[in-house]
Amino acid sequence: MPASETLSSRRFDKIAGNFATSEVHRSSPTMEALHETLGSQSGSAICDVACGAGHLALSFAGQSPARLVGVDPAPSMLESFRGLAAERQVTVETAQAAAEELPFADGSFDLVVSRLAPHHFQDIRRAVGEMTRLLRPGGRLAVIDLEGHPDPVIDAFNHELEVLHDPTHERSYTLDEWVGFLQGAGLNVPVARGGQSESRTGVPVKRWCEIASSGAEAEAAIRRRLAEAPEEHRAALGIRRDGEEFLIPVRTCMVIGVKPLGGVR
Repeated sequence: MPASETLSSRRFDKIAGNFATSEVHRSSPTMEALHETLGSQSGSAICDVACGAGHLALSFAGQSPARLVGVDPAPSMLESFRGLAAERQVTVETAQAAAEELPFADGSFDLVVSRLAPHHFQDIRRAVGEMTRLLRPGGRLAVIDLEGHPDPVIDAFNHELEVLHDPTHERSYTLDEWVGFLQGAGLNVPVARGGQSESRTGVPVKRWCEIASSGAEAEAAIRRRLAEAPEEHRAALGIRRDGEEFLIPVRTCMVIGVKPLGGVR
């Protein structure tokens, strides 16, 4: 199977429309914090890796970037990205590729970003290495992704929920692991924030499962598992109960790495 054609990419190719309209993917408190931290990207070349419908890439459009590129292995996701860009009259480029094999020359971009996608990557270290390779000296890699929990019992519970929600989920990494990935690729890591959330109010399990097309059986299993779990396990993941419903915060971490001016050695 080609690197760009995984079970995950085939699955997301079928449900791209869900992500084009998803309120979780369109915007979030963590996206806002990312923009505040990065500052203006006027004149920058930006690449969104595993861009999905391109919401993160398009959030930079008003800052007059020199180049805005979206990469994703799923053709329908790229089609959604191009459609949203056309609606907003934004010029973009797209490339169908996996994060582990990015089709660009070394040092092509000032900023590489990836949001709510690396937990699907088949080889996380190789993907981080590829994203780092694309950076010019002084360029930045910014990642927002689902956060693992340092307690192994709670992390296992979290992983069980995520796999029920999306069977192509590989793993949610802890903040410390993310810092290690970026440092291992030769980046300095001035920003590392855990305990972030993609939803201020929490996403009802029903809606959470609708976005991912989890199916009725998986949704029922998630509800059972949440009801059975100790309250402290749910609380550790920021999951709240509201009557018969559970609210999912979509718990994430944000890391930003900077490529040394001398380049990665």
